[in-house]
Amino acid sequence: MRSTSVCSWQVCCYPIPKNYLHFQHLRFSNKSATILNCLNSQTHFTTNNFPTLTATNTCSSDQERKKKGISYPNRNPYPNHKWEFVEELCSSSDDNREVNRSQKRESQEGEVETAREVKEREGILSNMGWADVKAALGQRINLEGIVSSAVVLVKDRHLALPHVSVPDIRYMDWAELKRKGFRGVVFDKDNTITVPYSLALWGPLGSSIERCKSVFGNDIAVFSNSAGNSDLTHDSMSLILMGRKARALEVAIGIRVIRHRVKKPAGTAEEIEKHFGCESSRLIMVGDRPFTDIVYGNRNGFLTVLTEPLSLAEEPFIVKQVRKLEMALVNRWSKRGLKPTSHGLLPDPLHCVNDPPPLRGKF
Repeated sequence: MRSTSVCSWQVCCYPIPKNYLHFQHLRFSNKSATILNCLNSQTHFTTNNFPTLTATNTCSSDQERKKKGISYPNRNPYPNHKWEFVEELCSSSDDNREVNRSQKRESQEGEVETAREVKEREGILSNMGWADVKAALGQRINLEGIVSSAVVLVKDRHLALPHVSVPDIRYMDWAELKRKGFRGVVFDKDNTITVPYSLALWGPLGSSIERCKSVFGNDIAVFSNSAGNSDLTHDSMSLILMGRKARALEVAIGIRVIRHRVKKPAGTAEEIEKHFGCESSRLIMVGDRPFTDIVYGNRNGFLTVLTEPLSLAEEPFIVKQVRKLEMALVNRWSKRGLKPTSHGLLPDPLHCVNDPPPLRGKF
């Protein structure tokens, strides 16, 4: 018979019945190999806090003591808890493993959530970046205008030729236009009635604007790609800023700004006709760009008036180059005998042109 060694404490060691081993094997089958091995009849496990048990196949000494009625009350004060330390150890191992699994699950979920947040943040930043780029390019490059210009160059060159061409609006006889049956005037903003990026009316044009107001009353408006246009970007903040700019311009010059979604020369005259309450053929479109203002006006039936730019100092370089190209093409086509589209209310455009005052203050 093998001996039983005890570490630190004197606790009686009992033989491990084989049927109990089989039961514990089924009960703790999911435990680690270390715990299972401690219940093997031929092995033992040792801890610093528990006695070392050595299983035996015989227990004649204990059986003889029982037959003789000899007992050792001090050696086993808790007979009902002889396997409690094993169960507690297994339970503790299970608890630790469950905690580790829970922590691992939480860590993985945290990593997934962090990755999702990073991806969403990158998507938001990417969308914001594209909106900013689109807004910046939209003020200098008119994508709709490029497509329209290609169509004009190929087959609709006459749309770029204005009915009337003057240095600025002081040359226009508003009263004569009213007598001819026109009911309202639509102005472009930049370099037509204000210098680029300014909200103030260009000073020398003040008297002509007042005469126009006296003739047409409230039937004058601004239709511009830089003010009142809501298609520069889908970002809500940009739309708010555009709305504020349009309202500030209305206060500064005393003329209504028509809100619209499509930039000239693309789009229809629906917003303008709704604003004035009449067909576009009874309205006058005034602007400084042949391939935007004039093409848009001719395509939608307006009487078109082309003015020279008020100032080139504030214009971006690319806009200056495009303007030069547009004017070179228009002059070339005019010299070759190309005529603008005719307008029913004004067969002879010269009837609406006055002798202008000196161009004081123009720069």
